[in-house]
Amino acid sequence: MPIYEYICNACGKHLNFLVLNLNTFSPKCNACESTDLRKIMSRFRAVESDESRMDRLADPAKWGDLDENDPKSMVKFMKKMGKEIGDEMGEDYDQLIQEAEEEAEKMAGGKSSGSDDDLIVQ
Repeated sequence: MPIYEYICNACGKHLNFLVLNLNTFSPKCNACESTDLRKIMSRFRAVESDESRMDRLADPAKWGDLDENDPKSMVKFMKKMGKEIGDEMGEDYDQLIQEAEEEAEKMAGGKSSGSDDDLIVQ
C-alpha cells in the first residue's frame, strides 16, 4: 500500500494519500478541493551499515567545530558519537559523559546552566 505525495497547485498544500486501489484513486485537495495536483517524490530513509556510520565519523570534515581543548566541545562530540553508535556503548559510557559534563562545568567556573539544552547534538 503505497503512500503518494502531492502538492496542490491551487493552494500549495502538501498532501499524502494512502492508496489501496490505484484504479479508483482520484486525488483531490482536502483544503480547497482542487484536483489540480502535482505529484512529488516521496522522502525515504535508507538503512546505513555500522561500517558506513563509523567511516563517516572517522572523516575529520564531519567533526564540525570540535575543539580538543574545549571540554564542552568534547562532550558534544562524545554525545554525537554515542548517538551514532547506539545503545552498544552501555552505562559506563553514559557515566563517562556525565563526568565530562561536570568537569566542563567546573572548568567554566560554574557559568554553565548544566542542562542538556546547551549541548544539542545534530
